[in-house]
Amino acid sequence: YFCRHGERWELQLKGSGKTPYSRNGDGRAVLRSSVREFLCSEAMHYLGIPTSRAASLVVSDDEVWRDQFYNGNIKKERGAIVLRLAKSWFRIGSLEILAHSGELDLLRRLLDFIIQEHFPSIVMNDSNRYLEFFSTVVSETANLIALWMSVGFAHGVCNTDNFSLLSITIDYGPFGFMDSYDPNFVPNTSDDERRYKIGNQASVGLFNLSKLLQALKPLLDPRQKQLASQILEGYGEHYYSRFTELFKTKLGLLGENENDNYLIAFLLKVSLLC
Repeated sequence: YFCRHGERWELQLKGSGKTPYSRNGDGRAVLRSSVREFLCSEAMHYLGIPTSRAASLVVSDDEVWRDQFYNGNIKKERGAIVLRLAKSWFRIGSLEILAHSGELDLLRRLLDFIIQEHFPSIVMNDSNRYLEFFSTVVSETANLIALWMSVGFAHGVCNTDNFSLLSITIDYGPFGFMDSYDPNFVPNTSDDERRYKIGNQASVGLFNLSKLLQALKPLLDPRQKQLASQILEGYGEHYYSRFTELFKTKLGLLGENENDNYLIAFLLKVSLLC
């Protein structure tokens, strides 16, 4: 932990070696990807998009072998370590894995800790605290993905382990920015099925939130489960509203006009044709 101005940030090293979560990987990072994460996370911050930050980058003497283009051509690269910061590194996957393994007591304890530390507006002794937590994550995730779309950012690997419970951008891997509008843009060369193309990001966000709800269900009573399902159904409206608001700001549109949405859709279509 690192404290500054009364705020607490979690420090994390990327590329320092194997951890309990490395699975079959070597836990290392190459210099090129480390530089990209450092630059992009700082760029996203100054674009006003919630994100982890990069504090430092150190070049390593370790030799790292990588198949950069996933074509069987493995090469030795220079290693590096990035010190990155976030208010929390807990992800949807952090809860999903506990629910899947049936560790419900630990799931409840972890969830209470996350709420107490990072969701101060939620009252801890409120029986609906998990419902309020889910509602917040749904609306803030919709907001985050709308912000991604407003700058043409494609994360590249939008699985539940890369989606923050605090709705910040984390785990910069094969990300990319569109040079021109293309809903089929994919920055990940290993994504042959184009699952995480930029035009799918909002839908993948909904899928991940449905997995979060599935993880929370053992802690909810029947009434809360029904309300949580209704909250999830409102995700699309949250996203579309924020997306429209951001693009209206880009176009300098003031007030409300029934033709605004048509204009936004028309301009995006024209951009695609160009």
